[in-house]
Amino acid sequence: MVILLTILYCIVSLFLANGVTKADREPLEHIPEEYNLEYEDVTFQDKQDELTLRGWHIQGNQEMPTIIFVHGLGNNRAGDEALDLASRLAHKGYNSLLFDLRGHGTSDDGTISGGFFEQNDLMGAFDFLTGTGIPESNIGVIGFSMGAATAILALSKEPSITALVVDSTYSDISDLITQEVSRKTALPDWLVPIFIPGTKLAADLIYQIKIGELVPGDAVKNISYPILVIHGQSDDRIPVRHGIQVHQSAHPDSKLWLVPEVLHMDSFLTYPDAYTIEVVNYLGQRFDSQ
Repeated sequence: MVILLTILYCIVSLFLANGVTKADREPLEHIPEEYNLEYEDVTFQDKQDELTLRGWHIQGNQEMPTIIFVHGLGNNRAGDEALDLASRLAHKGYNSLLFDLRGHGTSDDGTISGGFFEQNDLMGAFDFLTGTGIPESNIGVIGFSMGAATAILALSKEPSITALVVDSTYSDISDLITQEVSRKTALPDWLVPIFIPGTKLAADLIYQIKIGELVPGDAVKNISYPILVIHGQSDDRIPVRHGIQVHQSAHPDSKLWLVPEVLHMDSFLTYPDAYTIEVVNYLGQRFDSQ
């Protein structure tokens, strides 16, 4: 009986680990032409040169900084009104690079990992920009949800990028595993925690995803400059305490904008003008300080 239960536990843990390493591909609902943006279709490799990633390089003022957008899980470069925000930044002179992470949009298939492998995608975007002649000091990042966590993890190891905006980030992915597994499977909430240790082990052994390293709340301590943290106070996907925890661990001059009565990733959608002001003011302070 013990052997049978052990085998069953391993099978269920593997099934759960597999379930959280995939995401549905959503079509691109908007294109830059809708916003009269000057842009170029671009392709580049991730940091490990394993995958081809696709995106849009949107031109504002060539002398101004370029901001890399990093979308969230199950989304793509055009999701959550990203082009609207990029258009508003372009009107302020900022250039943008919007691209699809692995397994999303029109980029190559790849294991979804909550930010573990996606860091290589972001750094591939960074390498692409520097390869076009853009100075490292003239590049910033804005990340959304999983993309925000990805950005913190990546930039904690890349000191040459010195401007970061994170919207709806998680602080520790372990706190979200039960919720994500419950959302993606038919298992009842009360049963999921029993399989979490096995799911973590399976993620490491089968997919080489080290769940214990996906802790932006710790990684942000290695970012030596102020960041801007945005989080909806009514976020029911990644609770607001995650954004608060990241801010508390960040550089002491970092800013936290808690947006009242806003759900997950709805801050820009609800308050586009105020959101743009917050982001532009932060970027101006960061790049003017260099």
